[in-house]
Amino acid sequence: MRFNRMLLSTTLVVVALVIQVSVLSRLQLPGAVPDLMLLVVLALAFVYGPVSGALIGFGAGLLADLAPPADHAAGRYALVLSVIGYLAGLSRPEKGQLKSAFRPMVLVVVAAVGTTLLYALVGALVGDTAARHVGLFSLLFTAALYDLLLAPFTVPVVMWLARRAENDPFAEPKSSNGSDIAGGWLASGTGLRIGGQRGALRIRAARNRAARAGRIKGVKRL
Repeated sequence: MRFNRMLLSTTLVVVALVIQVSVLSRLQLPGAVPDLMLLVVLALAFVYGPVSGALIGFGAGLLADLAPPADHAAGRYALVLSVIGYLAGLSRPEKGQLKSAFRPMVLVVVAAVGTTLLYALVGALVGDTAARHVGLFSLLFTAALYDLLLAPFTVPVVMWLARRAENDPFAEPKSSNGSDIAGGWLASGTGLRIGGQRGALRIRAARNRAARAGRIKGVKRL
């Protein structure tokens, strides 16, 4: 990932983790806890795609696994969020821009349910049966409800920040023909066509050379 992606993703994940641990986990809501980390991973995956979504999900999940008061095996939530981030990246909208709110809200519900199921499944594989005592259906319903209520205040903001970071004018744009990067950026900013100007200059230079050659031939004939 590019530096601006890494910096923004790390900042958002750390902020989400602090809010998750210090605020959301202390609300003592019935059932599940609103998962701000999941929403941040989803929003970044919608903009950056599956590979970046998986990497961001793994890093966010690993931080959540290690942050107190974690009571589960390290790497458990990292595995879950990396899978969810990859799958969310596969459903990335065109150019990372949402045309309607319906599709991302559906994806948030699916991701909340899928995260809860994967987390419970991994827990069952390692011998953690806490989900059985709480009630899996209650966890699924409350997780989907809380994340759906929190998503309109989180996902659009994170996606907007991610798109701004992608369109950073100070970042080095891709250049396929090895032309001057600064010139390309200035051309895009001012609306001037550098390539067209270069072609016009070449044609003008060729005409000047032809005219000079004609004058020289005329002098020789005289």
